[in-house]
Amino acid sequence: MSKLIVLAVGLLVVAAAPVRAFHDEGVAHCNGCHTMHNSEDGQLVDPDAPHGNPWLLVDETPSDVCLGCHATRSGAVFSVDPLNPATERGAGNFIFLTDDNLNDGHSGASNPISGDAAGHNLNAPGHGLAADGTLNNAPGGTFPASVLGCTSCHDPHGTQDFRLLYGAGRTVQDFYTFTNAAPTAVGIGLSGAGESNSNHTAYQGGMSAWCGNCHGNFHNNNTDLVHPSGQALGGTISQIYDLYNGTSDISGGAHATAYLASVPFEDAGNATNSTVGPTGTSQVSCISCHRAHATSAPNAGRWDFNVTGLAEDGHESGSYTIPNPYDEFQRSLCNKCHKKDEFDALIDFTPVP
Repeated sequence: MSKLIVLAVGLLVVAAAPVRAFHDEGVAHCNGCHTMHNSEDGQLVDPDAPHGNPWLLVDETPSDVCLGCHATRSGAVFSVDPLNPATERGAGNFIFLTDDNLNDGHSGASNPISGDAAGHNLNAPGHGLAADGTLNNAPGGTFPASVLGCTSCHDPHGTQDFRLLYGAGRTVQDFYTFTNAAPTAVGIGLSGAGESNSNHTAYQGGMSAWCGNCHGNFHNNNTDLVHPSGQALGGTISQIYDLYNGTSDISGGAHATAYLASVPFEDAGNATNSTVGPTGTSQVSCISCHRAHATSAPNAGRWDFNVTGLAEDGHESGSYTIPNPYDEFQRSLCNKCHKKDEFDALIDFTPVP
């Protein structure tokens, strides 16, 4: 039986049970991911790995196994075309790692930024993905880029934490121990309606500290004069967020409808259908500016930090255009919290063909 058929049979078995049954509330059938003898009907389960692997997996690496179910369905985190990604569900799409240029800044077409910079590079050769070619370790930390994969963050055997994330005291990949707890959050479904301002991941607390398990605490080191993370917004910023309704409507927003999925914040009261803006005690988080997987902007940005107007996104690079939540006059979404475009001229940033 070929590898494809074996995987297909495994997927059918998984699909026959409720989605929660495979990872949550205890480990389900082991042979969805593992093989005892690396063979079925006398044929190798994974012809690319004739000697198997240390984990007795049905594919070459842990990430390849995860993508066997989650690439184009069950969250669709690795769609088939970087110009036509799957429905956004909060964490971004790894397909952007395969792009040849993400640079939409000035002269971006002649100064390409490769997809390596799109986000977290997975070690998944079976899906054409490789370790980061630029960074040896997680920025700000020591986790080695050469072994980064889905199971560096998610426990395939199940946890009771958000998205099966590892928590404090958990040893990851047999060599790296997390010191900070898993974040508190509630996600939207892996199928059905995608992310919107009224259907989104509800980040409630702890995300920045959890990211710090690998990336360190550099965003809270005031001596480096960097943007704070994991800290309260305060009254001034939260009011700006509430009232800001785009570059062309600086103060037309309202607290009841201020939530912008493109610039989320953490709050213990957040729900997946929340539309209210923040309070002074709500927190800015790593996830306010970045997505956890990858995007078509460098550094996994929720918007491209290198463009002047959001309508310019995708023009220089030819990459996927990140949806603009406002209009053609919109400048950087940093302004959702900082309103530095208050006195800027309204310029139509739509590129001329």
